[in-house]
Amino acid sequence: MSQSTWRVLGATGFAGSAIMTRLQQEGIGAAPVSAPRLATSSESSGQVIAEARRLESVVDYLADSFAGADVVVNAAGLSAPDQNDLPSLVGANALLPTIVAVAAQRTGVRRVIHLSSSAVQGSRPKLDATDATSPFSAYSFSKALGEDCVLRLRDFINATAQAGAAPGSAASDFPPAPSNAPARVEPNHAAELCILRATSVQGSGRKTTSNLARVASSPLAMVAGRGDRPTPVTSVHALAEFVVSVGSFDGDLPPIVLQPWEGATTASVIRDAGRREPRRIPAFALRWGVSFGHLLSSAMNERLQGAVRRAELMWFGQPQDDTWAVENGLLPERRIGSVLREAHTATGSTR
Repeated sequence: MSQSTWRVLGATGFAGSAIMTRLQQEGIGAAPVSAPRLATSSESSGQVIAEARRLESVVDYLADSFAGADVVVNAAGLSAPDQNDLPSLVGANALLPTIVAVAAQRTGVRRVIHLSSSAVQGSRPKLDATDATSPFSAYSFSKALGEDCVLRLRDFINATAQAGAAPGSAASDFPPAPSNAPARVEPNHAAELCILRATSVQGSGRKTTSNLARVASSPLAMVAGRGDRPTPVTSVHALAEFVVSVGSFDGDLPPIVLQPWEGATTASVIRDAGRREPRRIPAFALRWGVSFGHLLSSAMNERLQGAVRRAELMWFGQPQDDTWAVENGLLPERRIGSVLREAHTATGSTR
């Protein structure tokens, strides 16, 4: 197979296709990898990791796809904030990244970037790159579980590598992969696993973006107070640029990095996506609306959690701590304004 240095799972999806385009623009060789469809009844990190290790045929398939790769990006997963099918969500968002990490380590891959979501931190006052999570839905639970599995594997891989018994090496109980042409894995090799938390990513062709443009063009477009609160709404172009920057970073990566702020505020999102000024509502009234939404969702088996969270984000925004990206000069070009204006035009609105 191709000896390109990057592999991208989910390369035909929303984020993955943008990452492939960015890699091509930067002259970095990359090959797509088809992600297997998985489902599981496991609901704890220990169960998921144990199941991943039992799925040797899937590990073998991914290991064969990763052969010769330097960096693997997992942009696959199930981006379904309103879905409640937990086995499918956990299979795509927790079991798959776990198997990716296992296969990458046992194939000698240098670095793995796993795309997660800031949804794992819910409505906390400020998004950050700590391992603290506050999932509020089946989707955010599955993403948080995936992060916990990757972090646990990172600790295990680092500890065994320091002891000279890295998974995939001759000193380990976990054999190298793939089985038909096992890689040579050094006893102290540790694949660098990094979780990249994407924020509220928008772009052409995404249903979430077209829905945002429709709401922003309607009388429902409102914000709390003056509308100057920062919001983590960002463009898929900025995400792709940041992923490539992180994957190419010349230095050690932290366990988790957060996609940096793209300069949007609650009011600027409405102005760009709706081409109108938002209605400015007292914050206490909208807080009441959020509380009522949660009560209504609870009465409907949490089916409205995603919609309530999206409304809360539109009204109040959410600041983010992007210190690592700022300190390392990894801030992408800001393109969220143009992306939202294009989304507005695509709705056919006359405003």
